[in-house]
Amino acid sequence: MCRSIKTLRPPVLPGEATDEDIRAAALQYVRKVSGFRAPAAHNRAVFDSAVDEIARATQTLLDGLEVRGGGSGTAKEPARGAAEKTG
Repeated sequence: MCRSIKTLRPPVLPGEATDEDIRAAALQYVRKVSGFRAPAAHNRAVFDSAVDEIARATQTLLDGLEVRGGGSGTAKEPARGAAEKTG
């Protein structure tokens, strides 16, 4: 795994991952997989599209994860994205 990608879920991350955190992780992943730090102009659209798709998939993953053993004894609060979708 790319060393620049950080774990984005509690308790590793002190709070919820921000959109910036998620996008940065997606960008690092695409850079690693593609082998390009910055794509050439003719690859920019597909590179940016991949970052967007991975960021969405990451948000979906984080919204759906249930972290057990937090020690608080309370139910998990809905993730930021889940609350926005239902409201």
